[in-house]
Amino acid sequence: MAKNETIVRFEKVSFEYGIKKPILVEATFNIRSGTKITIMGQNGAGKSTLFQLINGALHPEEGKIHISQGLSIATSRQVIPRSELDLTVRAFFEKCFDKKIYDIDPRIDNVLEVVNLKAPHDRIIRSFSGGQQARLLLASALIQDPDLLLLDEPTNNLDKAGIEHLTQFLIGYKKTCIVISHDAEFLNAFTQGVLYLDVHTHKLEQYVGNYSDVVKEISIRIEKENRKNAQLAKEIQENKDKANFFAQKGGQMRLVAKRMREKAEDLEEEKVDVRKEDKTIRAFTIPAQEELPAEIMHLSSFQALKNHKSVTRTCNVTLRKNMHLLLKGPNGIGKSTLLEALASMKVKGATIAPGVRVGYYRQDFSTLDFEDTVYQALEKVINLVSGKNNQEHIRGVAAGFLIGGELIDSKIGSLSEGQKGLVAFAQLVLLKPGLLILDEPTNHINFRHIPVIAQALTKYEGAMILVSHVPEFVEQIRIDEELDLDK
Repeated sequence: MAKNETIVRFEKVSFEYGIKKPILVEATFNIRSGTKITIMGQNGAGKSTLFQLINGALHPEEGKIHISQGLSIATSRQVIPRSELDLTVRAFFEKCFDKKIYDIDPRIDNVLEVVNLKAPHDRIIRSFSGGQQARLLLASALIQDPDLLLLDEPTNNLDKAGIEHLTQFLIGYKKTCIVISHDAEFLNAFTQGVLYLDVHTHKLEQYVGNYSDVVKEISIRIEKENRKNAQLAKEIQENKDKANFFAQKGGQMRLVAKRMREKAEDLEEEKVDVRKEDKTIRAFTIPAQEELPAEIMHLSSFQALKNHKSVTRTCNVTLRKNMHLLLKGPNGIGKSTLLEALASMKVKGATIAPGVRVGYYRQDFSTLDFEDTVYQALEKVINLVSGKNNQEHIRGVAAGFLIGGELIDSKIGSLSEGQKGLVAFAQLVLLKPGLLILDEPTNHINFRHIPVIAQALTKYEGAMILVSHVPEFVEQIRIDEELDLDK
């Protein structure tokens, strides 16, 4: 592809899921070869849908999508589908191609080196940690050597070293790349332009500059539009007041009143649609289970992975009420495995006091039934805790997480990954756990919600165990103790 050649062009493209779920309205933009673009927008705005329109998995209702002839496109997905978790590494990569590739093994070795992962080709995908699976997702797109690379939340689950490795790769990447991510620092390192999807108007705006430049530009524009509308509102009111005054005088004055009303109507039309700022979830509290014992959990040993071998480590960690523990260690050390074992109470060296309710936020959302509607998923939790089905309370909690209207009756499987995360938090609020176990709770979540979540976790009064590779998030939370699985 020639440098700066237009390789993707959307011409007044509209798309909706059903009659009442518009995603795009008359979107027009183009992508040039060799550029690196970020897609911004709130959870559920349709960022991943835009990828599916580009790669042909979905088709527009109106308008045209022009893709350069012979353009190869590969998408790095957000999560490995459950149906692929039992494949071997080799079979997982073979699925990336329509035809048999005879030199697949050396290709796999090369691409695993790019994503900084060592793995035997007969190893099962399910056995990899969340961070290692994130690297495999990235590698599955890179092995295709596409003209256009689509990366959907590529930093999710990656540790610091993994994000730095990916950043350097993208800075040196010569082909075209479009990225969906909420990680501002990561995006600023390589982004040259932004496509902004407005969740309220379903319009798409194109900007030049890096992530921070665009956020600043949007803020300035909103301020300007608000000022203009305030001035117009003042003039409209003045004209209406004068019109009422002259109308009461009768005679010729009625004509003056009519002109004043027409002027007010003209000014109304001049008002601009101010782009609403992305909504932030409401401040919330995760109530702790009442009457908790003095010692909620004790951990004396655990299994860690070192050079692909399981090793037993000893420790002495006691969690009491209002104690927050941070689990640390690189990708693949066994953090998620330990959390899963604790949540299912299957750790030899751990005891959880009888009767303690465990709230478990899994990074892959496998605690959610994708066939349930959001309402059913929340109803199950409230029935478990109180046996009383309070519809008003369920809907009130859901609304705080921006799950209202028809969304609450949607199947969980149809939600964006970010919205699934918000449903998982709503469940924790209703569960009132005594022990809260959180595995990468900011993955897929809009960056505007993160300070609100951090505040809720800081205030949580039960015992808490947290795994997170996002230092800015961890810094906002009260942590009382740390356990490094690598030491």
